[in-house]
Amino acid sequence: MPDQHQSTGHTMNDKTAIILGASGSVGQALLDELVRCSAFSHIIALTRQPLNLPTEAKVEQRLVSDMTPTHLEQAVIEVLTECNNEAVGFSVLGVGAGTAKLSLEQHRAVDVELNVAFARGLKASGKVQHFAFMSAIGANIKARTTGSGAPGLPRYARVKGEAEAAVLDQGPAVVSIFRPAMIIGSRHTPPLLSSALSLFTPLMPAKYRSIRTTEIAQAMVAAALQAPEKSAIYSYPEMMELIETISP
Repeated sequence: MPDQHQSTGHTMNDKTAIILGASGSVGQALLDELVRCSAFSHIIALTRQPLNLPTEAKVEQRLVSDMTPTHLEQAVIEVLTECNNEAVGFSVLGVGAGTAKLSLEQHRAVDVELNVAFARGLKASGKVQHFAFMSAIGANIKARTTGSGAPGLPRYARVKGEAEAAVLDQGPAVVSIFRPAMIIGSRHTPPLLSSALSLFTPLMPAKYRSIRTTEIAQAMVAAALQAPEKSAIYSYPEMMELIETISP
């Protein structure tokens, strides 16, 4: 069976992928998608702790045990210094469940500060022109900072908006921002909620429709294969269009 990504007409580019957030549900789906994609010959996963992965020759784990912005940025620069081919950055890092229990600064420390440190490292390396970054639907840098930080509420939207603005300002030349709504297949999404929402999907505006972890991964890889010339935001409709470009 031919590789699903060879049917797009893309040539073998011998790309390197560098990922932040590979231990999460979307991160695992992204890692699987990149392993299947013949255009990527080398995959680097930056993690705090070792991943429980099957043996896969093209996946390299780089541990950043002290996951602070300074150490993360330096680790990105160091690992990419060793890279001799075109590299693409991917981040699906986020707190996930439990944001309602965090202070605003605790939430920012992960979703904003670590992501922007990663973006700065990508840019400083000189090896990355394109960064695929997962945010969330409703991200809004002007949203209020008061109240609960739970997903869907203003403070959550504010943090996501701040993260988007920071990676656009300090990251590589092109940043593709992915804004999923409810994520099906995430360990943070209760199965009953996913089932209930699926019943209402036809009634929802397209950008608010739930999306699978595997679909987010496919869309991010598709964007990387196209090597976009300018930054853009992708919600559900645009992600589905990207997926169509890699369908057999």
